[in-house]
Amino acid sequence: MTKDAYQTIARTPTVSEYLHLRSRAGLSAFSEAAATKGLAGTIFAVVVEQDGTAIGMGRLVGDGGCFFQVVDIAVDPAHQGRGLGKAIMAALTAFMADKLPPSAYVSLIADVPAQELYKQFGFQETAPRSLGMARRAG
Repeated sequence: MTKDAYQTIARTPTVSEYLHLRSRAGLSAFSEAAATKGLAGTIFAVVVEQDGTAIGMGRLVGDGGCFFQVVDIAVDPAHQGRGLGKAIMAALTAFMADKLPPSAYVSLIADVPAQELYKQFGFQETAPRSLGMARRAG
């Protein structure tokens, strides 16, 4: 299978695609209700398809002016190692450069070793000046 068999399309994944890809890529699970609400807040997204099936995705969420976050970078393990994560990030960073204010702060939380991919697109580790922190709502 060649890379030409893949299409990177600017669109938000459907709820079923989103939940499936998160599961396949080993990301944390969400309910259908949470995914439906969360996807509605997408600023920009891309889906990588092969023969009409979503096999990768990435999203940009945020407040629309000041703060944005890259989330849900996921590629089905059966398709990893073929540059699809790079294609997703290239599409997201092109949107950032073209559509976001130059002062916009874009962040992400990188799972190791994915930080090496994100560095290729201008993201820098913020430590020791700052550290990413997270928690679950409940």
